[in-house]
Amino acid sequence: MDIIRAIEQQQMREDLPRVSVGDTVRVHYKIKEGNRERIQVFQGDVIRMSGGMNRETFTVRKISFSVGVERTFPLHSPKIEKIEVVRHGRVRRAKLYYLRDKVGKAARLREKGF
Repeated sequence: MDIIRAIEQQQMREDLPRVSVGDTVRVHYKIKEGNRERIQVFQGDVIRMSGGMNRETFTVRKISFSVGVERTFPLHSPKIEKIEVVRHGRVRRAKLYYLRDKVGKAARLREKGF
């Protein structure tokens, strides 16, 4: 069991910022098309965090052409170039699934005041 933990500890990334539910993030993700690789940016609100250690994932939701798009990213994936936290949202829930039913101004999250 300690061998598994040691391998997981090696795969963890330390260069990523602390991301929590309610934050608006910009994820720079490497996409492979044929024989070339490019970086695609996905910006939206973090509606869920799940897992632990190096298996941790987070789901980002954005509205694109009035259609909600959700994408789940592994947090410690080598395909993630970088994560930028645009703003910290103030929420009282661990999972923000209620945002799926909201549109426009109703889907806004309050900003956390430090």
